Amino acid sequence: MKYQELKSIIEGLLFLAGEEGISPKQLAEVTEQRQDLITDALLDMKNSFEREGRGLQIVQIAGNYQLATLPQHAPYFEKLAYSPSRSTLSQAALETLSIIAYRQPITRIEVEEIRGVKSERAIHTLVNKDLIEEVGRAEAIGRPILYGTTKAFLDYFGLAHLKDLPDLAHFENAEHLEEETQLLFQKLEEQQLTFDDVGKTEREE
Repeated sequence: MKYQELKSIIEGLLFLAGEEGISPKQLAEVTEQRQDLITDALLDMKNSFEREGRGLQIVQIAGNYQLATLPQHAPYFEKLAYSPSRSTLSQAALETLSIIAYRQPITRIEVEEIRGVKSERAIHTLVNKDLIEEVGRAEAIGRPILYGTTKAFLDYFGLAHLKDLPDLAHFENAEHLEEETQLLFQKLEEQQLTFDDVGKTEREE
């Protein structure tokens, strides 16, 4: 494998690993390359990103490497997150939020197992909108992040407490995760639409 191709693959793997990151050992196993070569490639990539003034950086946290945005760009990310044109949640974000709301604390991997698709972007959106937050680390390999809802989540849907969420007593059987997920999404979507309608009426008045 050519060195440039290796760096390209590593960049893609860092992107897929998301905020949980990936260790040099894991990268070596996946790419079937020596770990010292992986470490050299990571350092080379990190320096290259800095020299070229890229919008992303490679950081090392708790032994794992991950892609991250630059702190000095934070004001622009905040503008995007709170832009009026992005005030409505997408179906993917609502579906992800509903799962987290009822099954918190929960990891990204567990969310993806229920949804059957990648959920990193949806989770990133929800974190940016302050609807979910990191509430701890799971006692599992890699210590993945556990997510839970925030007070802003309750405000967003007009709820006083989490116990005010729609009752799912008939959908708690693990054999019906697909049906349960769909119901969670539908219920939260209905509450969001109701909440949005109330806000629209108040603004018109």
